[in-house]
Amino acid sequence: MRTRNALGLIVLAALAVSGLIFALGTTFGPRAGSRAPDAAATASGTAPTTIPASDPDASVVAFYGDSYTLGTGASDPALRWSTQICADRGWTEVNPSTNGLGFVNHRAALPPAYPPSDELSEVIASQPDIVVITMGLNDNFSMPERADDIQAAITADFDRLRSSLPEARLIAVEPFWYTDQRPPSVEQIIGWVHAAADRTGADWIPDASHWIEHHPEWMADDGLHPNDQGYAEMTSRMDAALRDLGL
Repeated sequence: MRTRNALGLIVLAALAVSGLIFALGTTFGPRAGSRAPDAAATASGTAPTTIPASDPDASVVAFYGDSYTLGTGASDPALRWSTQICADRGWTEVNPSTNGLGFVNHRAALPPAYPPSDELSEVIASQPDIVVITMGLNDNFSMPERADDIQAAITADFDRLRSSLPEARLIAVEPFWYTDQRPPSVEQIIGWVHAAADRTGADWIPDASHWIEHHPEWMADDGLHPNDQGYAEMTSRMDAALRDLGL
């Protein structure tokens, strides 16, 4: 039954004759020729924002994320990890996740001035029992120049989720990452998200930034997003993490 207590320099992506090459230096920021994962094509086909469960009283679970939660790179949106997790548990999925989205990246405004069309506003409007937060990857492309904005936005978003959804269970996932190289900003952003999760009483799922490293066979042809096998691996790891949280 439904319950209310419920990429020194940046990792640089440059197209060369031999393929996609990543470089790591002493600062982290975008430059000509670099691509964030979410700048690539979306998954083939589109999934509805809300996928209802067969049980009208099923828990509503909202996902606040980017392309790795939208399912970009999968052959079918139904194969993304969020939809697999919800189908296995009989949950109603609300997933307005967006390519390129970060706490500051790809936003029309910064908190608290989000319009109703913003993904965070859509998550709150769904009045979910559970909110799964998988944000932060794309903000690496604005580091270190916008470090203060990013940290402030993380704090504001968690505060808004907690105040707007006081009875919802918040689950923060360590921000995903997509290459074996890890610029310093990855750990900085992970730390900010973890701190915000702890302060607002959100559950924390660790190690997600490592879930697909060292496995190029799990990446789509764009070299930036998981393929079907990659999403299956993410599903397996997320399933285990949620079980550890009693879900």
